Amino acid sequence: MQISKNILVAPLNWGLGHATRCIPIINAILANGDNPIIASDGMALELLKKEFPRLEFIELPSYEISYPEKGQFLKLKLLKDSPKIWAAIRREHLMLSELIARYHLDGVISDNRLGLYNKMIPSVIITHQLQVLSGTTTWLSTQLHLHYIKKFDYCWIPDVDHVQNLSGLLSQHHDDDIFKVYLGPLSRFKINTSSQIKFKYDLMVLLSGPEPQRSILEIKLLKEVKEFNGEVLFIAGNVRGKQQMEKKGDITYYNYLSTEGLQKAFDRSDIILSRSGYTTIMDLHKLGKRAFFIPTPGQFEQEYLAQSLDDQGIVPFATQDNFEIKMLERVDSYKGLKSVYSSTTTSISDILSETFSNVNENSDPIPGSLST
Repeated sequence: MQISKNILVAPLNWGLGHATRCIPIINAILANGDNPIIASDGMALELLKKEFPRLEFIELPSYEISYPEKGQFLKLKLLKDSPKIWAAIRREHLMLSELIARYHLDGVISDNRLGLYNKMIPSVIITHQLQVLSGTTTWLSTQLHLHYIKKFDYCWIPDVDHVQNLSGLLSQHHDDDIFKVYLGPLSRFKINTSSQIKFKYDLMVLLSGPEPQRSILEIKLLKEVKEFNGEVLFIAGNVRGKQQMEKKGDITYYNYLSTEGLQKAFDRSDIILSRSGYTTIMDLHKLGKRAFFIPTPGQFEQEYLAQSLDDQGIVPFATQDNFEIKMLERVDSYKGLKSVYSSTTTSISDILSETFSNVNENSDPIPGSLST
């Protein structure tokens, strides 16, 4: 008889991408007959409460990540805020020992929450950034991130292990001290193969990310889409409060949509205008969508991903300051994010089973075919 395991799933509250890419993992835990317990803070926690209202939730210390109004000051602001971030990492690390005892945890899956490791149980960190781009300080930011990654038993990488991938150089690092598991691109969405679906919206605007940059882009794009010739679905990415909808002319506005609502929205939309966050890229890749990206100002990772996809002729991009709605005409000359890989190289259920199969015997990494 299989004994159900309690597995803590804890995404970082930095935009919504870390939380949304944990949704297929939470579903796989449930499908395996195990019990996911969700831990996060802020909007990430709010989103997952709406997605899984019957699960148990824990509020973790906030990293208090916010962006400056001018993107060029982001690195300086993160440096200034680093004592608060390190303090939160330390608090969540200490808190994990209490959670293991209180909830009888058998394992922990952390999406970029750097303090959630403990030798009492197997610990997994999910990240696509083995290299953390930060301009002239890339080497330093990468080494700091690797320092924490090595404290975990496993590093799950949501991409494939070869040159032709979605994350480019970000997920490539040759360090034998990291037990790497390449999951393949993760997405909570499903490919709709029905030939009956027709586009209802010519443009879908999908916003996300920390404040104040999310709101700054929302204000800008609400002005720009008034000049767009076609039906617009505008999803603001603000999960606070209840879902609201407003229709003005050719623009249908939602503060947020659930996974089910977003699935329908993607299926019925021709072009997607969004940030170039990695989770968004994985979702659009899974669905094979055409898109236009506006990277978050000062966020080197998003700027790199947008530039890389533009250079390959896949998706065009523009900076936030320079974007004009007429630039969407460029989408027609790009290939779009067509699905190339399967959603995972190995099923998530199998990876979960192997990772946490021997939790009652020891917490050392389990040798096997998952390592690279």
